[in-house]
Amino acid sequence: MIHSMTGYGKSVLQLPTKKISIELKSLNSKSLDLNARMPSMYRAKELDIRKLIAKHLVRGKVDFSLFVEITGEDTSSKINKTVVKEYIKQLKEVVDGDATELLKMAIRLPDAVTTERDDIDENEWMLISKEINEAITKIVEYRKDEGATLKQDFLGRITTLRRLLQEVITMDPDRIDGVRARLEKGISDIKEKVDENRFEQELVYYIEKFDITEEKVRLENHLDYFTKSLNSDDSNGKKLGFISQEIGREINTIGSKSNYAPMQKLVVQMKDELEKIKEQLLNVL
Repeated sequence: MIHSMTGYGKSVLQLPTKKISIELKSLNSKSLDLNARMPSMYRAKELDIRKLIAKHLVRGKVDFSLFVEITGEDTSSKINKTVVKEYIKQLKEVVDGDATELLKMAIRLPDAVTTERDDIDENEWMLISKEINEAITKIVEYRKDEGATLKQDFLGRITTLRRLLQEVITMDPDRIDGVRARLEKGISDIKEKVDENRFEQELVYYIEKFDITEEKVRLENHLDYFTKSLNSDDSNGKKLGFISQEIGREINTIGSKSNYAPMQKLVVQMKDELEKIKEQLLNVL
């Protein structure tokens, strides 16, 4: 079944000294556009994360975030006491202030705080990887649910297109009769005697130019193919997009050939439904 490219998934891992939150958000895009945010110590695993996300999400504008909140005494940031004391000493030579204010100034200066980069603990990373997979599972389910909603919308609009096409088919004989009547009236207004056989030949030729039999058959086939593709095992928004283009081509041809106001009104309604389908297809994986 079809999947939407819009989705959200979140998973939280509580470790003894830190809480790790993993979030995945996605919107529609022509290809996979992945933006990853994470602390520097996990950057070594970024390529693996990207491969994993690409395998499951395939396409869309995806934001991946890995947040770390320290909940214990462990911290990778340390105050460089020697440097801070030297800064305070120098500041005292420049400005007269109390110790607290001088400390506030010193702590903001370069190298006052150092960050120790720790190697990734593989046991910890195994737990994080599990949560990343959990977040991916949730966003895939979200996309699937959104896809089910889109599918119902598409089926409703395809049903409307079928109904409008049936109205076109029903009124087509009246349209042809109207074309014939206008031609005959035009000849009679000229008040000249014409060769009936020749006139009939010309009439047939003229009416054939306005014949939409092939367009009606092809349009019905395209609608069937669209519905069949909706029910296929894979989700292929690009394929559905190509089919919708073919549907539009047949509708446009019917409109240009119709030369009949009631039918052209139906064509306008068909175009309106098709545009809504195309807009929604932008969200399909």
